Amino acid sequence: MSRKGENKMKKKWIAVVCCLALMLTSFVSLAAAKPKTSEGSIAAEHITNLAESLGDRVAGTEDEKKAAQYIAQELKKVGLQPTLQPFVTKNRAKEEISSQNVVAIKPGKSSKQLIVGAHYDTVKGVQGVDDNGSSVGVLLEVAKQLQNKKTPYTVTFIFFGAEEIGTKGSEYYASQMKPEEIKNTVAMINLDSLIAGDKMYVYGNEGKAGWVREQALDIAKKKKLNVGTNPGHNPEFPKGTTGDWSDHAPFQKLGIPFGYFEATNWALRDKDGYTQTEKHGAIWHDPQKDNLSFIQAEFPGRMEEHLHTFTILLTELITHIDPPKK
Repeated sequence: MSRKGENKMKKKWIAVVCCLALMLTSFVSLAAAKPKTSEGSIAAEHITNLAESLGDRVAGTEDEKKAAQYIAQELKKVGLQPTLQPFVTKNRAKEEISSQNVVAIKPGKSSKQLIVGAHYDTVKGVQGVDDNGSSVGVLLEVAKQLQNKKTPYTVTFIFFGAEEIGTKGSEYYASQMKPEEIKNTVAMINLDSLIAGDKMYVYGNEGKAGWVREQALDIAKKKKLNVGTNPGHNPEFPKGTTGDWSDHAPFQKLGIPFGYFEATNWALRDKDGYTQTEKHGAIWHDPQKDNLSFIQAEFPGRMEEHLHTFTILLTELITHIDPPKK
């Protein structure tokens, strides 16, 4: 081959190598630019699974037990070792039923525990997408987010059964806590009905004792999350607080500080937080409203926004919670 031919061949090979290098660089850039799964999307998958596979999950029924099994399986996938805490109670018809809490413990830097909980049962005939599949989804996603993170405190995840017949699951769990465990508990964070309400809130104990709420609000401000608190227009519910109708209440009675995430609208009607939306009033417990098709059709984008926001807020609060020094 002549020197001229050799030069041509070299130029061809150089061009091929450059082309391959450019293609590889573009591939790497595209891979790096590929967006991560957005916070809240995993929660949405869990909500859909519960709603479409099980529908209602009434306390004491086989479907409530199946929901507990689903939750336990998902917790195992993120490296936790869930246990069932069975209990016997009575429903609103005074009939004896069996239910269960699902409990999983993630060890932290400290042996002191932070309890984070949500109920997974529903009222009869309701998918319970808002009340309370929304919270189950967020809690399961946060457990995954924390899988490889060291938290300042040991986190005890609790999924409560039989809330809809009078917070029976959380009452039972609280009743089994020994004095040393109560003393060892930094706080309890409760999640209930996160999707449908017009506004996103966090509540806590009244005044300075509401440090969990205040720390959550500080995080929301830093992260530019659209979360506020009860403005206190109803004297029965002072600013920053809420009622005793959810699973935080049994822990509050034990003197454990609490935080409580919820979506509703305290500006409407009796200003008691029961009227969730200006457009459709209350969503919870309504078979025509608390389902995927209604919520997505009537409040487009709300489910995604709320799940995204609450997932970020809860993850940040668990990883940075700092109780006041006594």
